[in-house]
Parts: sequence; C-alpha cells; structure tokens
Amino acid sequence: MDAIDRSILRELQCDGRLTNQELAQRVGLTPSPCLRRVRQLEESGVILGYRAVLDPAAVGRGFEVLVSIEVRRDRSAVEEFEAALRDIPDVLEAYRLFGSPGCLLRIAVADITAYERLWIERLTTLPGVTEVNSQIVMKRIKEPGGLPVER
Repeated sequence: MDAIDRSILRELQCDGRLTNQELAQRVGLTPSPCLRRVRQLEESGVILGYRAVLDPAAVGRGFEVLVSIEVRRDRSAVEEFEAALRDIPDVLEAYRLFGSPGCLLRIAVADITAYERLWIERLTTLPGVTEVNSQIVMKRIKEPGGLPVER
C-alpha cells in the first residue's frame, strides 16, 4: 500500500459518497487508475464496506448504555453467549475482553424503560451470564470515526 492508497482510504473514511471523479481529483489521479485502486482495496479486504451514519435520536435510539458482562469462563458458555448476543439488534458493538469484565457492550435503545426491558428479558438471561453492570452514557464526547491512516 502506497501513499496514494492511504490517501484514498483517508478520503473515503471522511466521505464514502465521493464520486470517483471527486476522489480522483482529491488524491491527484485521473479517474481510471483511481477506480482501479479503490476496487483493489475492496477486493483485498482493506475496505470492508460502506454505510450511512445515522442520528440515533432520529431513529428512536438516543439512549446509549455501556454494559459490562461477566460470563462463565468455559468454552461452551462463551460460545453460546456470543451466538445469542449476535441476535440482539439493540447491541451495536460487543467486545470479548481479557480480564474482568469478560465482555463489553454498547447498546442503543429508545429510553430507560426500553433498556430495563432489554436488561430483564434478554441480557440477564443470556447463556453463561453471571453479572451485568450498566453505565448510562451522559454525552458522547468523540464520535466514532475512521481509523487513522498514516501518510
């Protein structure tokens, strides 16, 4: 990957809707080689996809919670827990961690009532769960953005 590829990645992370013409101009290429490079970055798995970034409140998901979960430390419990977790659309992100807690989730729901229902009906009933702790997000200070790509 050279400097032009890294420049393409930076530009697309800022605005994935750039036309090939606009992207080519920003990175100093003509459109044909720019498109070839983008396709190569996609085919090689460097670019995993494109998506729209939504306003959580506008789609009824303005209440965010960070949840730490302890799961029994045996292989089958962890595998069952992770499989069940994938089926909960309110869970935006999930990370298995070293140490304690064993898992960290980012959840978005409509309000505290919706979170309480999720907590009671789903989170505490997941396979292998021994403890659930919740931290309500007061304010997002830094939005998730693209990955830093060196120049």
